[in-house]
Amino acid sequence: MKNKIILLYSSLILVSTLSCTDDFNEINQQPNALSTEDVSAKFFVTNIQQKLLRPTMIPLWFGDVIHPDQFSGYASNGWAGSDWNGDLGWVYNSFYTDLGCWDWLANYNSDLTSYLNNVGKGGTLEDEMYYALGLINKGFYYQQFTEAFGMIPYSEASDPKITLPKYDDQIDIYKGIIADLDEAITIIGSNNEAGSGFGILRENDVVFNGNMQNWKKAANSLKLRIALRAHGGVGEDFSATTAAEAISSGVLADDDALFKGYAEEADIWGGSSSYGDVWHAFAGSQWKTTEAMINILKNSDDPRLSKIAKPSVGGTMKIVKPIEGDGVPLIADHVAFLKSTLDKAGLVLDTDYTWTETAADLTITMPENTNYVGMPSRLSGKLKGYMPDELFSEPSDRITQKTNEGKPLFPTILMTSADSHFMIAEAIVKGLASGDANTYYQLGLDKAMAIWETETDTDFLASNMGSLTGTNEEMLEKIATQRWLVNYTNGYEGWSIVRDTGYPTSAVITSDNNDIVSFAGEMNGKQSQRLRYGTSTYSSNGANVNAAVAKQGPDNMTTKLWFAK
Repeated sequence: MKNKIILLYSSLILVSTLSCTDDFNEINQQPNALSTEDVSAKFFVTNIQQKLLRPTMIPLWFGDVIHPDQFSGYASNGWAGSDWNGDLGWVYNSFYTDLGCWDWLANYNSDLTSYLNNVGKGGTLEDEMYYALGLINKGFYYQQFTEAFGMIPYSEASDPKITLPKYDDQIDIYKGIIADLDEAITIIGSNNEAGSGFGILRENDVVFNGNMQNWKKAANSLKLRIALRAHGGVGEDFSATTAAEAISSGVLADDDALFKGYAEEADIWGGSSSYGDVWHAFAGSQWKTTEAMINILKNSDDPRLSKIAKPSVGGTMKIVKPIEGDGVPLIADHVAFLKSTLDKAGLVLDTDYTWTETAADLTITMPENTNYVGMPSRLSGKLKGYMPDELFSEPSDRITQKTNEGKPLFPTILMTSADSHFMIAEAIVKGLASGDANTYYQLGLDKAMAIWETETDTDFLASNMGSLTGTNEEMLEKIATQRWLVNYTNGYEGWSIVRDTGYPTSAVITSDNNDIVSFAGEMNGKQSQRLRYGTSTYSSNGANVNAAVAKQGPDNMTTKLWFAK
């Protein structure tokens, strides 16, 4: 069935690229063209979902893998033999940022606006329920866009009369998203489906199969997310009310908003792609699971460890020390850092591995496919030779499964029921809601484990992460850490959680020693707070982007955004 839908969607892609109702009317006047009786809004839902949630190789690779997945503490580069140094992404490169992040997100607005115009009031395919779905999609889009760059075109971005839209403040974008979500929630009401007869939305909605009540709950979950993120921001006066409304109306409690990838996709460059397509197509671009991720899972006996990552290949690994150049005086520091990495992983010398060092080299031997060792993030290129490929854990096969191999792909995470429960717990701890925070925390844990087809066990429940106890700050740290874990593979959201809460602390990646963890050029060791604007906008909309920079702060990656100040 899915293949048939995709084929039908592909045959109608010409229609989906039209940007206004006049274009539809022109087609309808042609004798052999499609009429509105032949076309349903349902065929365009897949398009706006796929382009945002399951894009082509360029946004996934140059965007997610190189930027938010690194900044969030989900992925690390710079192992010996890699094509990249460990500070890939932190060192600004306009080519990657433009193609992978800015151009993709900025250009997506055209597809979304076309959809909303055509299903909105007066549109050729006018339909309230499809319009509500578009507003929710718009909310997720702009939340991601503004939290990546800060001030962006929003209020004027879709106005055909304005060719040079202003850049809006983040607080105003949040308020606009909430207003759109409220409108969508009201439209949906008690309705369960969008469309009717031929136009009913089911399989073309790749996330919820047309279940509009689930979309209403997802809208409330997004409202709660924005309320918590905005809470305490300068001039913010809406978070308490918004959080209360979202919880009362009903967030995702049992179902997850996941975009299941097209396992049969043949065009990863022009259609959709998966992590596995990047992983297998470019071996030198493969990444490792981070020290932050592995150690957090190990320290709490988390049953997701073996689901998320693979044990290190292990075996005998020989590291040859430099005999000339800048690396010679750094040998002692680099060897000590490598040893500390194994210590942090909980490995015991002469039990889990052996260590034989001479003046010329260092040999580490460990059992094959046994130990989990996460790779430190943002490493200096000077350390690359001390980071053997076989020493560090890779993402699990479930994450790196490529398309067209007859196996399912790990879905794109939009919003989970687990995160919704964790957010209610957070709201309670912060005094924005009433109830027992630990009850929601436990529900969140159960739902989070289910995503990885496992469940909490006695060892995990006995760990520090097993229950929501401690001071308010300690409880907020646990909640943030679990939210970070459950959003794994959604680097943009994971990065936002880290910047907003400061947790997990091991994912707050800074440097005070450029010989170990890279200063990353102009970042000078500071945490990555945002992405730089696309270079094209300075020529196409220079006055407005410069006004945004003057108000928000320098257009560099260390300027804190409103929600993170």
